[in-house]
Amino acid sequence: MATTGVKRIALAYSGGLDTSIIIPWLKARYPGAEVVAVCADVGQSDDLSGLQARASASGATKLILRDVRREFVEEYLFPMLRAGAVYEGKYLLGTSAARPLQAKVQVEEARAEGADALAHGCTGKGNDQVRFELAYRALAPDLAIIAPWRLWDIRSREDAIAYAERHGIDLAGISRRNIYSRDDNVWHLSHEGGDLEDAGRRPQEGLFQRSVSPAAAPDREQAVTVEFERGVPVALDGRRHGAVELVQRLNELGAEHGIGRADIVETRVVGMKSRGVYETPGGTVLYAALRELEMLTLEADALRAKQQLAMTYADAVYGGHWFSTLRESLDAFMQRVCARVTGAVTLTLYKGGITVVGRRSPYSLYDEGLASFTAGSYDHGDASGFIQLYGLSTRTAATVAQRAAGGV
Repeated sequence: MATTGVKRIALAYSGGLDTSIIIPWLKARYPGAEVVAVCADVGQSDDLSGLQARASASGATKLILRDVRREFVEEYLFPMLRAGAVYEGKYLLGTSAARPLQAKVQVEEARAEGADALAHGCTGKGNDQVRFELAYRALAPDLAIIAPWRLWDIRSREDAIAYAERHGIDLAGISRRNIYSRDDNVWHLSHEGGDLEDAGRRPQEGLFQRSVSPAAAPDREQAVTVEFERGVPVALDGRRHGAVELVQRLNELGAEHGIGRADIVETRVVGMKSRGVYETPGGTVLYAALRELEMLTLEADALRAKQQLAMTYADAVYGGHWFSTLRESLDAFMQRVCARVTGAVTLTLYKGGITVVGRRSPYSLYDEGLASFTAGSYDHGDASGFIQLYGLSTRTAATVAQRAAGGV
């Protein structure tokens, strides 16, 4: 939809430098248009109490702040966890999973406010522009999309600060010296930019804000038992928790022991490689525990299929296809395949490492009698016929090769 005649714009708003200067820029580019700032609380650690005043001072007609932490964990993070989705083998998709929900909230409020356009503050180089705009197209194909970073001549943080000063925007609470681009929610904290752009340079310890250094972690193991029902975590150490509380508690335990740091060079949706450093303490523990429980409760072919589809699921989430037939269909498979992934896994956390020390499930496929070398109902003689058949193709191929070479 074209952006001509725009009268009311719903802006994905964080209160940071970029979205603060976007408000006056929108009002200047679309004279007479009102800007409604929409913020979804997904567990970011920033103080959100001052958003109303900041948004109003920047020229917003109103601020809408919605607490969607529970929805985020229950309907986005836990399905993603159940799927085992990890992008390129390392990234636990903290930002990727949040963007579709933030876009969904923005669309819902845009409808309620009678807005005719949606705007975001994502740059033209990053993944988030794709995630927001694919969600917009899936949920509100009739609304115009405005992406200021692809339209204006601001190209740096210094440019943005200068623009704010020219337009009288109060920069109190907005760091001028922050060299890193960060994204924070209940699942993770990400860091990009600054000296991290040198992929060969070790991250400085002062970068980290959510976890202690493994070297400085306690000189003792911390045991924790995670319980799952149908692939979804429900309890810690025998005590049931709400979804948000469970993640927060594991974040605290993991952070104390230096768990969940990841230094990643990943492939962005737009094709370039980028480096990010992530802190995901609780999520890292949950992935380790669930993977172990799956190995106990899933048949080999189901486990293998799930692991293969987990990569497809991760690619879909990373690439902004949350609201898609593919992702929804994958979720249907994951829900069915995890129907008996119920039980408990005990792990120890120690100086950045996780060790699985026990697992149990009413649906365990582990039979001690079958697995034992010394006892049980397994007839060793049965293996002879099995190997004859299992190795038939290998023997046939070798015989043919031998004949071709002039042998037997």
